[in-house]
Formats: sequence, structure tokens, C-alpha cells
Amino acid sequence: MKILSRAAAVLAFLFCFSGGAWFLSHGGGSDNVLPIGLGLYFIGKAFFVGPMLWLAGEKCCSGSDGK
Repeated sequence: MKILSRAAAVLAFLFCFSGGAWFLSHGGGSDNVLPIGLGLYFIGKAFFVGPMLWLAGEKCCSGSDGK
């Protein structure tokens, strides 16, 4: 179960980060603030959701359940 929770945390981080990077790369210039804002939001979300899922998996799967 611990491996599954770690994989989910890594996938959540990668999907959110890659989505944010895509929005930033296709922003269309400095006058287009909506894609830039969405990109920064998803990158920030990646740095929050990934570690939170990792820590929740560590807390949930302790002891013999983690093997």
C-alpha cells in the first residue's frame, strides 16, 4: 500500500507540474495573464499536493502494512 501511495503522490506532482509548465510555455506573451496565472497555480498545486499525498501515505501505512 505504501508503494501505491508513493506512486500516486509522484504522479499527482508530475501531472500538475507538467500541466502548469504547458500553460506557461503556451502563454502567448506577457499581455495574456490568464494562462500565466493558471500555469503558476498548477505548479504551486504540484508542490503542495504531491508532498501532502506522500505524507498521508506515510502516516496511513505504518508498521507491517507498509511492507
